[in-house]
Amino acid sequence: MSQTEKGASTEVATFGAGCFWGVEAAFSRAPGVTATRVGYAGGQAAQPTYEEVCSGRTGHTEMVEVTYDPDRVSYGRLLDIFWQQHDPTAERKTQYRSVIFYHDPAQRDAAVRAKEDLAESGAYSRPVVTEILPAPTFYPAEEYHQHYYEKRGLASCSLPAEPATVRVFSVEKGEFIDVEPVAKSDDEWRRSLPKEQYEVTRKGGTERPFANAYWDNDARGIYQCANCGNDLFTSETKFKSGTGWPSFWAPVAEENIETLGDTSLGIVRTEVRCRRCGAHLGHVFDDGPPPTGLRYCMNSAALRLVPRTARVPAS
Repeated sequence: MSQTEKGASTEVATFGAGCFWGVEAAFSRAPGVTATRVGYAGGQAAQPTYEEVCSGRTGHTEMVEVTYDPDRVSYGRLLDIFWQQHDPTAERKTQYRSVIFYHDPAQRDAAVRAKEDLAESGAYSRPVVTEILPAPTFYPAEEYHQHYYEKRGLASCSLPAEPATVRVFSVEKGEFIDVEPVAKSDDEWRRSLPKEQYEVTRKGGTERPFANAYWDNDARGIYQCANCGNDLFTSETKFKSGTGWPSFWAPVAEENIETLGDTSLGIVRTEVRCRRCGAHLGHVFDDGPPPTGLRYCMNSAALRLVPRTARVPAS
């Protein structure tokens, strides 16, 4: 997936959602996106021109290639931006079709799940027609198409600005609040975090079972993100899973976390990250107790326990 040498921090995502001018502008403003370019993909001819693509004879689609830092923005967040830019139920000609070109199994799994979730949400009365396909050769479009809105001073007035805040539930306030996302470079995280916390939260590591701070802790309070202080879980939803890691049957609020596909062990799992800073927290499984039937299996290194009485979101 990465366009850089092994060990580099950037990855690539590719989306088609109609005319690529506005779609590129939306992605380029997302925190954590390091570069964008527009182009053509999915057709038969090599190095097509804009006129050839518009003719419909080459079978290409207008695409946006997004280079991003996964430590600062998740692929799931990029999918959110993708869905917001167009109507994924509209049947369009090939040039403007709705399509996600995935670069690895993890992106494929995340895209499939996001499409299924969108279809099941009831947000649209028609079927979601977005295609999810392996990434083909990407041909950059002509220079005058690159950052078209920015060159013409249109980005700030023609499209809604990328939100500068995220909405999460605050246990202390007992209500949803808007907070600034926490975004740092990998070097900044490495310098500011203890070694194990950095390896777990920023590199997706897993601590040893039965040898961590909270696996058998019965103290009452709120489990916050150790990286940014976002409220994540309460002691009221904690249970003894026997796994050797702290386990919960529900988060403080769904808005406080985000989930994405993880195939790093050769199996499909659902990773859980902090919504505010993108820290890796652990995974969620469907073998938990009532009332949710879920088991949020977390790393103690990703959490900090703050004594506080829980107030949950109003249903």
